[in-house]
Amino acid sequence: MASLTSLISSPPSSTNNIFPKTSQLSAPIGRLQTLRKSQLAVTCKSSNGRSDPFDEVLAAAAAASRRDVLLGLGAGLYGAAGAFATDPFSAAFARPIDGPSQDVCKLATPSPGNPLQIECCPPAMAGRESKPFQFPSPSEPKRIRRPAHLASQDKEYVEKYKLAMKRMKCLPPEDPRSFFQQAKVHCAYCNGSYVQSSHTNLGLQIHFSWLFLPFHRMYLHFYERILGSLIQDPTFALPFWNWDHEDGMAIAEMFKDPESPLFDGLRNVHHLPSNKPLDLRWDRVTEDKPFERIRDDNYARVYELMVSGAQRRLEFFGPKYRAGDPPPAGGGGTSERLHNMAHLWTGGHNQQFGEDMGNFYSAGRDPIFYVHHCNVDRLWNVWKTIGNYRFDFDDYDYLNTSFLFYDENRELIKIKVKDVLDPQALGLEYEERPIPWRNSRPVPTAVNAARTATASAFGGGPAEAQAAVGPRQVDPSKLTSLSAFPLVLEKVTSVMVPRPKKGRTAKEKAAASEILVVEGIELEGDKVVMFEVVVNDDPDNPSGPSNSEFAGSFLNIPHVHGNNGHNKFVTGLRMDITELLEDIGAENDDQILVTLVPKKSDGPVTIGGFKIEYSS
Repeated sequence: MASLTSLISSPPSSTNNIFPKTSQLSAPIGRLQTLRKSQLAVTCKSSNGRSDPFDEVLAAAAAASRRDVLLGLGAGLYGAAGAFATDPFSAAFARPIDGPSQDVCKLATPSPGNPLQIECCPPAMAGRESKPFQFPSPSEPKRIRRPAHLASQDKEYVEKYKLAMKRMKCLPPEDPRSFFQQAKVHCAYCNGSYVQSSHTNLGLQIHFSWLFLPFHRMYLHFYERILGSLIQDPTFALPFWNWDHEDGMAIAEMFKDPESPLFDGLRNVHHLPSNKPLDLRWDRVTEDKPFERIRDDNYARVYELMVSGAQRRLEFFGPKYRAGDPPPAGGGGTSERLHNMAHLWTGGHNQQFGEDMGNFYSAGRDPIFYVHHCNVDRLWNVWKTIGNYRFDFDDYDYLNTSFLFYDENRELIKIKVKDVLDPQALGLEYEERPIPWRNSRPVPTAVNAARTATASAFGGGPAEAQAAVGPRQVDPSKLTSLSAFPLVLEKVTSVMVPRPKKGRTAKEKAAASEILVVEGIELEGDKVVMFEVVVNDDPDNPSGPSNSEFAGSFLNIPHVHGNNGHNKFVTGLRMDITELLEDIGAENDDQILVTLVPKKSDGPVTIGGFKIEYSS
């Protein structure tokens, strides 16, 4: 392995006649209301003086001396070994997504009808034959991902990371390994550029479904290996933003230097000071919460989305998505809902479209995006260790859904979901970290704690306990009738929702979780929309995540989801309330009080109704 000193002083040489210049260099990227100060803090060679620094630095890289900035990979640096596994499955009516189409890629836009057009398509993909994915050789050294706040203290690592990022940013924009192209990957797959290869009338969206986790693992895999190849270090690994531990909730120091290539000038300036913790319940207004409150609420939210609310894989991964299905929109599994707030909290709240992290089209432009997703990927591994029913889908369509990525050798690779289910096979490990949120089970409010204690103390069966406790007392004047839905959510709204079954046995709970579903959530995809849900709580003083009554929340990250130009969509929110009902003493109630609490949003949201169903 080359030393860091030698890499800095003498980068390897390369030729770059593989990719012709494309029209995307002149495609309009648009100008933001606030300039991207130090958006790409690198010095490649020249500058064209344009006012959008994201465009400016990429154009500068293209104009710079290729002898100075192009980096050769060298044959065999990451030589893959092992034959591509023959698909052992068969299915008469299989519908795995084989995407995207290599012949269709559309201009993206942050908002329907907006004149800003964004070229998110990769270079020279049409007509190019893809190669099947090959696993790294077992002889390759492992890549160990460390917490970012601890990695920041390792000066040699930070310098390697900065050098790799600088070299990626200095690659010509048409090079698929360049930062410009890597940032566009997320835009293309997430903001309406791609269509399904077998159904070109249908957009392709990798959020809001069971594809969310495996797609981002693939993305990180290739991105990380490109960075490592640019500094000739096959052991190089991205760090992970350890926001589920109090020591790592703040943005790590290595990302705060405006002169560093790891910096992004479009982050929320209020969240950059040292030790400012990521707030997983941020309402876009309140900035002065005590650290202890943010920490405790964060732990309770992670507990909800990793433990009590994620007892079934469908709830954790999100709904199934097959070829021929319209692009999924909104909602998603608890694994995705867990990650949403970090995007909004980090992104520039004073930008028109929330750039960078606060919008799907631009999120990949911030280096911290990849570090955030490393933690999401790590938590996928953690989820499998928590309890029963926590394993990957074995569905044929899930396992054989495929995507296209360029690798560190500029080769177009087709990789399937089944290829990335085992991180060890990818040569990847995570440094072990404590998981304090595992013991952060919320507690009921005083009123419901008293109901639970009364029911537990009563010696009879479920019916007698119900009679002893009595129904949840509700002021009728504060209730909305179920018949009033659909309605626009403009204020705190409470409704009584009937339960199909009460007093379920332990065996019944083990067989199926009780799911509260908010149906018919209609909104515009390019708007931030937020609301919370509490059960059997005081509508005038609704609880937060640290109380058992808190069932969950909905947050939409702005995007255009690829529905033939229409961005209004209807989705739902699913919340596992099995443990919640136990904790608040409501297992034997015929109905529950559900309260929706709207938060600061950019557009209206309509709620269609409610139901309770069971998920096995």
